[in-house]
Amino acid sequence: MTHVPALSQQRAELEKVWARWAGGSPRPLGPVPVLRNEVVESWERSLRTVDPTRAVAPATDREELGARWADSPLRTPVTELAGELRAITEDAGMIAVVTDETGTVLFSCGDRAVRRRAEQVNLAPGGCWDEPYMGTSGVALSLHTGRPATVWAAEHLVEALHGWVCYCAPIRAADGRQLGVLDLSTYWDRSHPLILTTVRALVTAIESRLHAQYSRPAARTRLECLGLPRLFKQGKQVAMRPRQLEILTLLALEPEGFTPERLHEAIYGERSVSSSTLKADVSRLRRATDGQIADRRYMLTEPIACDATELLAALEAGDITTAVRLYRGPLLPDSDTPGIVQWREHLDVCLRTAVLADHNPEHALRFGQRCPDDIEIHEHALRLLAPGDSRRGLATARLHTALRG
Repeated sequence: MTHVPALSQQRAELEKVWARWAGGSPRPLGPVPVLRNEVVESWERSLRTVDPTRAVAPATDREELGARWADSPLRTPVTELAGELRAITEDAGMIAVVTDETGTVLFSCGDRAVRRRAEQVNLAPGGCWDEPYMGTSGVALSLHTGRPATVWAAEHLVEALHGWVCYCAPIRAADGRQLGVLDLSTYWDRSHPLILTTVRALVTAIESRLHAQYSRPAARTRLECLGLPRLFKQGKQVAMRPRQLEILTLLALEPEGFTPERLHEAIYGERSVSSSTLKADVSRLRRATDGQIADRRYMLTEPIACDATELLAALEAGDITTAVRLYRGPLLPDSDTPGIVQWREHLDVCLRTAVLADHNPEHALRFGQRCPDDIEIHEHALRLLAPGDSRRGLATARLHTALRG
């Protein structure tokens, strides 16, 4: 890391140049010694649309953001790497941000204190960081040039970002299309050139997973078992008996599989049911899934897409927005099968705990819609909503209804 006094002097020189540009003074005709050409060019473009005194990045509509992240090809590889991203950023006092191709933040994680500071300028999911909105930044330069970029201190056009340094690199599909940007950001006096090397390595890891994801065939079967249960094969909904749905749900949630004895206990509990009944139930399921169930150890022979497993993966990645969106209701709500009841309680407790620990009122509101009797969730939503927020009426009505119940 560069010695802090030297960094302070460099920042002071940049601030003087920035003040002249932001204040409307005539632009210098030749090169500016302390400014890189790409920064000068970005400032010139940005000043047409961006006020340098802007305090916060504009926000995307919440529902639109949820849909963007759900549909983004980056969601799966980023979710798979979320643990590594979190470990790196929490250890180093940074945040990691992933945007889409428009510069809209889809995902963030990292050091809690740094994240709180970043949220003050909306460097958080939903924030719009393309150049026409927030001027010169690492995200904006990477999107504009298609190359890795570093923007430090007063190189940012917006003054509110002068306390930051961001290291960014574009994320590309196998055909070369730019899908978004990975950004590692921290405070200006923690800058280090090796951070950009880390960004490049992480982008390579994301792209490797992304390319592998699209090189393998998609799952033939999709099971939706949260709320109203539905099964789709090759995109078409198919009818299935409740018992078959219960077994398939358990196999999806526990991909390592079951011994016949353990699956018997998970399905029938202490009821006196013969092993031949279980074999018959599994046999029917095997025919319904075109042989996707193994014989001796009951397990899936190929992965299926399942909303419950996706919810668990989202929670593990800290992606509460996706987890809440996936939660359409309890796991197979009409089932009293012991294994399903146990998993239902596990999923509900995991998601509810995450929502109560989160500071986004939208999460509490959406979860509260699915859990109308949960007084604590409605109270949590009210605590998070600003006094003038029109959604307070909705949360208040839900709370009153729950209290009367």
